Amino acid sequence: MMRTIGLLGGMSWESSAEYYRLLNEETRRRLGGHHCARSVLLTVDFAEIEAMQRAGEWHEAGRLLAEAATTLERAGADMVLLCTNTMHRVADAIEAAIGVPFVHLVDATARRVAAAGLTTVGLLATRFTMEMDFYRSRMRRHGVEVVVPEEPDRTLVHDVIYQELTRNRIESSSREEYRRVIAGLAGRGAQGVILGCTEITLLVGQEDSPVPVFDSTRIHVETAVELALRPVRS
Repeated sequence: MMRTIGLLGGMSWESSAEYYRLLNEETRRRLGGHHCARSVLLTVDFAEIEAMQRAGEWHEAGRLLAEAATTLERAGADMVLLCTNTMHRVADAIEAAIGVPFVHLVDATARRVAAAGLTTVGLLATRFTMEMDFYRSRMRRHGVEVVVPEEPDRTLVHDVIYQELTRNRIESSSREEYRRVIAGLAGRGAQGVILGCTEITLLVGQEDSPVPVFDSTRIHVETAVELALRPVRS
C-alpha cells in the first residue's frame, strides 16, 4: 500500500495546488489506471507567514509550522513535505517536532543536480532564499555551488514572486525578465538553474533557459512519491 504523504502548504496556495496536481499525476504515471496519491493537506495562512518573514521572526514561524506538521502526523501522514523553498529556513524545527520522515526539498534538488554531473547552478528564489545561507550551505553538502543574480535582478525576481505569482498573476513581461536573468546566470558560469521558489514553475520552465532547469517543486514531488511507493521492509 502507498504511504500517506503529508503536505504542509499555503505558502502560497497557488503553489500548493501545483503540488497536489503534480503529486497525483506522478502517482498515476507510475501506477496507471485510476490511481492517485494517498495524501493529507494542511494549509496555513500565508499572510501570517509573510509578516513573520518581513519581521525576521523565523523562530516564531518555525514554531507555527512545527505545530502544523504534528497535526499532519496525527492525521495519518507517513512523511511530511514542506511545500515552500523559503520556509526550509526553519526545516530543522519542523523535523525535530515530528516522528515521521521529513522530505527535505533542498536535499532532493541537490541530489538531482549532482546526479546530472553539475557542480555550479544558478538559483532563482525569494530574496530570503537567495541571500541567506541556509539553501546554499545545504547544496554545498552535496558538492554543488550556487550563484544568484546580482542586484537589481535579485529584487526583480523577489518582487515578481510576491507581487505577482503568489497572487495568481502570470505576466508575459515578467517571463521575459526572468529569461534575461537566467541567461545572465548562464553567462556567469551556471551549468543549470534551480527554480528555487515553488511558484516560479508557474512562470518559466526549460523552454525559457539555455541551460538545464531543475524545478524544485517537481523534484520534491517525485522524491516523495518514490519514497511513498517503496516496499516496507519487514
